[in-house]
Amino acid sequence: MSDWLREADGVITLTIHAQPGAKRSEVAGLHGDALKIRLAAPAIDGRANAALLAFVAQRLGLGRSALTLKSGATSRHKVLLVVGASVDAVRRLLAP
Repeated sequence: MSDWLREADGVITLTIHAQPGAKRSEVAGLHGDALKIRLAAPAIDGRANAALLAFVAQRLGLGRSALTLKSGATSRHKVLLVVGASVDAVRRLLAP
């Protein structure tokens, strides 16, 4: 299993390195042990966090309520929790 992707008790944990202020939202590869995601939203008033959750939910075909920002609200290093998806689907839909 990848360092950025873990699963325990039906909950998937994603380690993300967010890069706000990009031209468009996209998966940009790996950044250490995290999946780097560029976001077309500024890091102001939580807009980048909202864009990250919306982007990942859309890529996985899940509702926004299936994702939770566990940690990193004010950091580029974030941990997301995902319910309702399989590890294989997440790896396939988000793989760099």
